[in-house]
Amino acid sequence: MVVKPKTMAEIAIMREAGKMLGEVLAGLADLIEPGISTKELDVWAEKKIRSFGAIPTFKGYGGFPATLCTSINEEVVHGIPSKKRKLKNGDIIGLDCGVTYMGYVSDSAITVMVGEVAPEVRHLVEVTKQSLDAAIRAARVGNSIGDIGYAVQSMVEAEGFSVVRDLTGHGVGQHLHEEPQVLNYGRKGTGLRIPAGLTIAIEPMINMGTWEVRTLKDGWTVVTADGKPSAHFEHTIAVHRHGTEILSLRPEWSKI
Repeated sequence: MVVKPKTMAEIAIMREAGKMLGEVLAGLADLIEPGISTKELDVWAEKKIRSFGAIPTFKGYGGFPATLCTSINEEVVHGIPSKKRKLKNGDIIGLDCGVTYMGYVSDSAITVMVGEVAPEVRHLVEVTKQSLDAAIRAARVGNSIGDIGYAVQSMVEAEGFSVVRDLTGHGVGQHLHEEPQVLNYGRKGTGLRIPAGLTIAIEPMINMGTWEVRTLKDGWTVVTADGKPSAHFEHTIAVHRHGTEILSLRPEWSKI
């Protein structure tokens, strides 16, 4: 495993990419309503990213056909946008997106509730978001990668939810996926000791039922094995000498 800490100059570029991405996700959240198609969201996101002079990271990555991953209800991640997929009242949708700017990547995701959502599903979304916050607090110079996973796992399992085991967070920088892997479960004090300059994408993927998942025939969309809802939140962060910084912050006016 080769981990490449970033310089403050590199982190500054990633901060700009993250700011763009934060605006994209905040704008998408404002567009969410019953009746809108996932394709409409994807078209809007690509246009917004390119208006910044940046590149949609996901489009073409490994053959992925879109700017956004749009994952509805039991879809965990990697849902493909479509004109035929229209949101309904009570849905939740995970929006995962990447921005590449000046050769550096920021990666982030949110789960948005559509209209009136069942209380237990709302709780799933809220706990998933809180687990990301807890994971970021655990990401400190000298702590371990296992501390991050423990922070997520201990919180969500206490609420009766489960952590997806087959998908992980990751390093990010000049490439979308770099070392190290950042599991959403683990034991304190295990794994890589976090060095100054580490830039990672932490992304809890939390299921209402079993942690087990499967991939649909499209080769991309990952769904829960039991068909129960899943939620997903993600931030790109930098751990440096000044502390831990969220590089993909959304604007202060954002409702996310």
